[in-house]
Amino acid sequence: MATSGPWAVEALAEQPGRALIVSNRKVFGLYGDAVVESFSRAGFKTQVHLIGDGERFKSLRTLEDTLRVLSSHGFTRTDAVVALGGGVVGDLAGFAASIHHRGIRLLQIPTTLLAMIDSSVGGKTSVNSSFGKNLIGSFYQPGGVLIDTDVIATLPSRELTAGLCEAIKHGAISGPRLFGQTADFLDKYRAGAFRRPADPAALSKDVRTLIAEHVTFKAKIVQNDEMESPGNTTSQSRKILNFGHTFGHALEKATDYKHFKHGEAVGYGLMFAAELSKKLELIGQNEVNSLNDVVLCAGVLPAITGIDQSKILESFKHDKKRIGNSLQWILLKGIGKPVIVPDSEIPRSAIKATLKSIFQK
Repeated sequence: MATSGPWAVEALAEQPGRALIVSNRKVFGLYGDAVVESFSRAGFKTQVHLIGDGERFKSLRTLEDTLRVLSSHGFTRTDAVVALGGGVVGDLAGFAASIHHRGIRLLQIPTTLLAMIDSSVGGKTSVNSSFGKNLIGSFYQPGGVLIDTDVIATLPSRELTAGLCEAIKHGAISGPRLFGQTADFLDKYRAGAFRRPADPAALSKDVRTLIAEHVTFKAKIVQNDEMESPGNTTSQSRKILNFGHTFGHALEKATDYKHFKHGEAVGYGLMFAAELSKKLELIGQNEVNSLNDVVLCAGVLPAITGIDQSKILESFKHDKKRIGNSLQWILLKGIGKPVIVPDSEIPRSAIKATLKSIFQK
């Protein structure tokens, strides 16, 4: 974080102007002073805007508050928004940057594993609403993404689990190499190992390697289909990055974005998608077991008992992966073999049976 200012000057390739650092109290308390000092030393005039912590704050109300700060303090297209935080901060700040003055410069400094390997890469920005998750947003690429892997050691176990579930998603749709690499990492470093590693240097090296592999994979997918073309239904479509997200988003919406961290909900979503793939005879039980075992290695997921299953079924109707009148499910024919299946081709009985199976785990 101490070198974030010089990095920002290089990333923006212009003389430093003003920078609005968007963060939350917890993250800013850990890294804010170092970032502000570094930006100031590099010549930026910095201002800080703190938002709430959690998915429920990725809202239109928070967006309006952020836009009000940008407008009232006269930020223009020669200035920049800096997202310092996890996926919520990155999505919210990115969306605000994309629509203020029809787009001002944006920099991402992700502070969670999930944000490092997923949400900060690819240019998707959004907010949640009462009618669905991420339905309001834009595609807006940042001028740069700064990943400081030393941050990983400070993350609570739930944040690690959330990020690792997204890593498993990447591995499952990428192929045996990345899936195996991710599984081996999880086997070597359980959540406790991050707190008291026997060999801190080895852990740091392995973390950097893993993050680099996952960023490279996602960037390649995004490069081939940046705007997630509705007509692209091949295995190279950006839509495949939504593997596990249909059920995950429904869980989040059904609990008003208060019960799960995004990656935790995706963890359940991966198991749901694998089970549904099996019921449709796309994969066998051994592949389902393999994926489930790796998800369980990522950490303990919050219980889903007590959640109204009818709300989950209703949430499927508002998923952003709909094309026309049909939801597009991302399923598997095998590790590294994602397939896009229209909801119209899936028996309702298979969906309900899969839902029942997940709630019994």
